[in-house]
This record gives sequence, structure tokens and C-alpha cells, in this order.
Amino acid sequence: MRVHITYLSCSPSTTSDILEYDSCTLKSMSDPSRSEGFLNAKEVQVAGGAAGEDRVQAVCSEENGWLFCAIYDGFNGRDAADFLAGTLYDTIISYFNKLIWELEPGSVKAYDDGCLGGSLQYKLDDSLIYHEDQSLSRFKGINDSNHGCFAKCSPSTKSEVSCDSFSYGVLDILERSISQAENDFLYMVEQEMEERPDLVSIGSCVLLVLLHGNDLYTLNLGDSRAVLATCTTVDRMDKRERLEAIQLTDNHTVDNEVERARLLADHPDDPKIVIGGKVKGKLKVTRAFGVGYLKKKNLNDALMGILRVRDLKSPPYISTQPSLNVHRISNSDQFVIVGSDGLFDFFSNDEAVKLVESYILSNPFGDPAKFLIEQLVARAADSAGLSMEELMNIPAGRRRKYHDDVTVIVIMLGMNQRTSKASTCI
Repeated sequence: MRVHITYLSCSPSTTSDILEYDSCTLKSMSDPSRSEGFLNAKEVQVAGGAAGEDRVQAVCSEENGWLFCAIYDGFNGRDAADFLAGTLYDTIISYFNKLIWELEPGSVKAYDDGCLGGSLQYKLDDSLIYHEDQSLSRFKGINDSNHGCFAKCSPSTKSEVSCDSFSYGVLDILERSISQAENDFLYMVEQEMEERPDLVSIGSCVLLVLLHGNDLYTLNLGDSRAVLATCTTVDRMDKRERLEAIQLTDNHTVDNEVERARLLADHPDDPKIVIGGKVKGKLKVTRAFGVGYLKKKNLNDALMGILRVRDLKSPPYISTQPSLNVHRISNSDQFVIVGSDGLFDFFSNDEAVKLVESYILSNPFGDPAKFLIEQLVARAADSAGLSMEELMNIPAGRRRKYHDDVTVIVIMLGMNQRTSKASTCI
């Protein structure tokens, strides 16, 4: 498969405006075993460094058919995004390792049935089946529409996990991992807030994409997006097709009527939940990692003066319950655009898909993520009445008013076009 990642920062500490990295060092991972681990990687790519508040992570296993990508869009500081980049992947690994260790030696059977790319399908003992069944109730919010891709089927025997049950198990692992990371981070904040009270306001949006065989899993908190481009028939007579943009993730902001209604329902006795279009006048996002002062009273009390939230009647006001989804990839699906909200400040889902489509048609081996960033800079410059050169010459800190930090990942999905290498441009 091909993966393209490009990162544009406008942080004052940026050493270059568009960070570029071109390599094939997303190494393949060894076969899963009890000693080596389910998702162990020979190399994990982390991008961003001191360039801004966005962090990017990408891991690819050619042998086992896994691709893990994550965007951590930090705000009010870098600590939360740095914490996620340094710990979350390892936490996910530990949960997968626990899953493997729970299997009896004779109960694991990898076989090729086409459902999960032929690399990971298990026969499990009764105790693990029970665990999987128990986890199903936790995912009432999963999209089960045509694009949610959960076929409502049951295992043929009690000892055999179906594709759907395995999918629920993967999502359960992702949810448990983000919950543990949140608890660990807030514990660290509480230990250090006397010396660094700013930690209580630092947070991050989270978007994880996990591709295994034909299954594409997403987890998100906040307003980053994963947008799928899939072919649809326009005219059945002459079989004309066009690319349709399908958003696989939810927008967790006060502008989302569903999120706003949920927030108001969760705090019926608080008349001042949304102030100036923000939660308690502080954040536009309604779900995020970290940002402890909107979740715990003692963390809010660590802040002084106007920084402290008044009338914190019924915390938490920011949720850490992620939106989860799994999409079964078909031959019609072409690529997925994974981007932080800065991309979608300038382009709609349809516009982003059309730009990538037009680019890959004329540059099949080029970097569509970098192209999207270039188009974004052009649009930002035009909106400001500047040339691209004039915009990029503005010092990074001042340029923030023209565009946010932006991270873009484009994953090529064409079932007949997947290549054996993963390349990045960061």
C-alpha cells in the first residue's frame, strides 16, 4: 500500500514551513507471536518534533497486512500530543499482547477465508468469546449504515469468532487504550501541576486509522477527519462513475447539533455550557484528550484569575468517549484522506477528494498529500490577498492567523493498486 504524509506548521519554533521526509523506512513487522507481540514494529515513525503542536505516527506491517496511522492535533501546548505519540501505540500493543496470551496454545488457527486478508482469524476458547461478547454492548454508537460495514451475522460455532466479532474486539482494544492513556496523562498532570499549572489546559484531538486486510478501523476525538473516496455509478446505462466522499468520522464540536444536544442534556442544571460558541467559553471541541481543567474541579482550581473556569458545576464538560467505526473496504474504494481540522478549514470533503483524484490521475506516483498542502497554502494566500510567497515569508507565529498547523495523510486503497512499500513525506 502507499501512504503519503505531509505536515505544514505555523508554530514560532518551526525550522521549515513544510516538513518533508521521503523514505521507505516504514519497515515490515515480524510475525505475531507470544514473545514478540501482535503489533510489534521494527520502526515507528513519529513526525512533528518541535515543529508545532501536531504529532503524526505511522507503522506498517507488510507481512501481516497492518497499517497504523495517527494524528494527534495538540492545543494550548505540545505535552498532550507528545504524550500520545510516546505512549499510545505501546499501550495498544500491550492490549493485543494480552489478547494473544489469553489464547490456549492449540486454539490459534490462522487461515485464509478472505475476510481479514487471510492473516488473522482465530478460533478462541470460551472465556475469550465471553469477553468479546461482553464488549459488544460498549459500541452502541458505531455506524451500522451501509458504510459502517458490520454484517449482522453470528459465529457458526461458539468457539469460532466471526469477522464482526473480531472487529468489535479490535475496536474494544482501541477504546481501552485511549482510556488508559487519558488516565495516565491526567495522573501525570496532577503530580506536576504545582510546578506547571499550564498542563491542566493542554489537550489534543486524536484520530487513529488502523487498516487490516479489508477492514479500516477509525477512532476519533475532536475535529480531525478521515474521508473515504469511493466510486459510485452516475449513469447505469453507460456505466459512468464518479468518486464520492464519505466521512468516516464524527465532528466533535459545538457546531455539530448532535454534539451540542448531548452536551446540554448531560448538564441540565448548567445554563452556561456553551459561551461564545465554545464549551464554557474555552474550547470549540466537545471531545478531546487531556484538557483536565474542564474535566476535574481540582485541576481547574490550579489555574489563576481569568484562566480558571467559572461555575464549573458538573464536570467533566469535555468527553473522552471516542467515536469508533469499521469500514469493510470494497473494490470501489480508492483512497482515504486523513487530516487535522486545518485542512478542512479550507476544503470540503468533496473538494479534497476531487483534488486528490485529479492529482493522482496525472501523477500516479506523486505525493497527493503534499499536493493538498500546496493547494491549501494557495487558498490561504488568496483569502488573505497575498501571493503564496508573501504568505510563506510571514514569520510562523504571525502566520497562524492565516492557517492552522495542518497534517495530511493519504492512504491509497485500490485493491488492485496496493504496493508492497509504504512511503512517507512529512
